[in-house]
Amino acid sequence: MCCVMGYFGSVIPMDEFRKSFSKTSTRGPDAEEVIKLDGAILGFQRLAIMGLDPSGMQPFNVGKTHLVCNGEVYGIFDKNKKSASWRTVREALKVDGFKFKSDSDCEILLPLYKERGTELFKDLDAEYALIIYDEETKSVVAARDPIGIRPLYYGYDQNGGILFASEPKNLVGLAKEILPFPPGHYYKDGKFVCYRDVTKVEKVVKGDLDGDDGICRQIHDKLVEGIKKRLDADAPLGFLLSGGLDSSLVCSVASRLLNKPIETFAIGMKTDAIDLKYAKQVADFIGSNHHEIIITKEDVLSALDEVILALGTFDITTIRASMGMYLICKAIHEQTKIRVLLTGEISDELFGYKYTDFAPSAEEFQKEAAKRVRELHMYDVLRADRCISVNSLEARVPFGDLDFVEYVMSIDPELKLNKYGKGKYLLRHAFEPDADGKAYLPHSLLMREKAAFSDAVGHSLVDDLKEFAESQYSDSDFEEKRKKYSHAQPFTKESLLYREIFEKHYPGQSQMVKDFWMPNKEWPNCNVNDPSARVLKNYGDSGK
Repeated sequence: MCCVMGYFGSVIPMDEFRKSFSKTSTRGPDAEEVIKLDGAILGFQRLAIMGLDPSGMQPFNVGKTHLVCNGEVYGIFDKNKKSASWRTVREALKVDGFKFKSDSDCEILLPLYKERGTELFKDLDAEYALIIYDEETKSVVAARDPIGIRPLYYGYDQNGGILFASEPKNLVGLAKEILPFPPGHYYKDGKFVCYRDVTKVEKVVKGDLDGDDGICRQIHDKLVEGIKKRLDADAPLGFLLSGGLDSSLVCSVASRLLNKPIETFAIGMKTDAIDLKYAKQVADFIGSNHHEIIITKEDVLSALDEVILALGTFDITTIRASMGMYLICKAIHEQTKIRVLLTGEISDELFGYKYTDFAPSAEEFQKEAAKRVRELHMYDVLRADRCISVNSLEARVPFGDLDFVEYVMSIDPELKLNKYGKGKYLLRHAFEPDADGKAYLPHSLLMREKAAFSDAVGHSLVDDLKEFAESQYSDSDFEEKRKKYSHAQPFTKESLLYREIFEKHYPGQSQMVKDFWMPNKEWPNCNVNDPSARVLKNYGDSGK
């Protein structure tokens, strides 16, 4: 991950900007640059992934126009939604006379912007957050990818100057109110414009599941292509492997594509790790170089404050799931040379959670999926970005491939309902043994029931957090203290504990997160007071 920051105003001194920018130095530990321009300050912290030599350092510029971008550009979509690789686009730009100074994928963005203006953003096959400033016209542009995989926040100073930054901690004390930059939007000279909504279905995909052109074949091929794109890196790759369906598929497909042992990492509690045994089975099956990280109650509780500071959230689900993810990434950073991690996020939002088994109709399933995808940047995607970037690593999320997401969102939701006796059946069926009988995963793992990551690291992880929170407040303290908060009011002692830690680091900024991630309480069997799937009546064999 890298970090970008920009200020367009006149009252914030350079030293204050630098001080706030330094709070995210772990996002870009390789180099830092802050430049003062006419009417602006731009900052960039670099984690070198593509084009490792110093020439890839930003800001990039063409004349008086300057760019900083945290992102990976995989290609450019044409009119038929086919993606030409960024290297192909780069060669075409060379023919047109543009002279590149680096091998960075992001350097193609500025000449493309010069040609296409804001129309460029809808054509990007990328996960990114960028800022562009034209020093001559004083024009300010910022943009963020359609899912929000790369973070971006904004706010205004007391004189109306606008600030952008990769993380909210950069803006604490500088902006009155800090807000997430909306995914799929660009900002230009005072206005936010939606350029792409991946939840909007233009044409519903119906038809057979099987066959050469069947729905499951498309799911298979598009996910494989999404994984393939994300294996392109000049820095060493690693893979988070929980032993669940999603991360296991990413690891298995990547192992086939690379045709060599990959580096896989799993984490579990010392007392009752659930995922470790399944991750080991997957690792043995695909022949990876597998690494296990074992953690204790003390590890979890001692990391809590640091995790909430890194996340910038009070959400229960996000914090629980981040404990294991933060600690495994910390170990990877400290013990290996890995710089890029592929993960399994975003599958649940598309294919369903345990609670979506209770969706009352196909229409309601689709509405819930669209809501979850639109809000990803505040929950699972935020978790993956912060836990990985705070440890100076880069996250890549194959299930967030734009072509893949738009296709799955367009599948007739009647087919995505759990009518098969197994959640996420379409995805599982898409990766059953191919024509030559070669399996991606053992059948038992391909069909393994879903378990929430925070629970599967060990039920004791969540239990320890809840027990610790209970010890911090009497019942009367809890009732009194939670009433201080009108927005997203804490409803358990655990949620109050998280909120108080959040407020210590981000005072008065709870609007950065819409609400608590919870199952849809309006659905049957979903009116629960805890976000864990463990409280649902269909949890069954999950997590065993």
